[in-house]
Amino acid sequence: QTERRTAVNTARRSRVRGSVKKVEEAIASGDKKAAQDALRAAQPEIQRGATKRIVTKNAAARRVSRLSARIKAMA
Repeated sequence: QTERRTAVNTARRSRVRGSVKKVEEAIASGDKKAAQDALRAAQPEIQRGATKRIVTKNAAARRVSRLSARIKAMA
């Protein structure tokens, strides 16, 4: 059971990281529309990570908040 849980949690954690990375890349490219779409796709993943205790609730909220603030700051 421990190995199974670890595998599931690892997969979930990497999904959260991957979705955040896509947003980061979109922000770096300077494409606001792509960044907004990436964040829209990433938000449920991050929230799911919080629900499943991959990241804490506050950390998830903080990540979403910081990403959206960076997108908003784009020209």
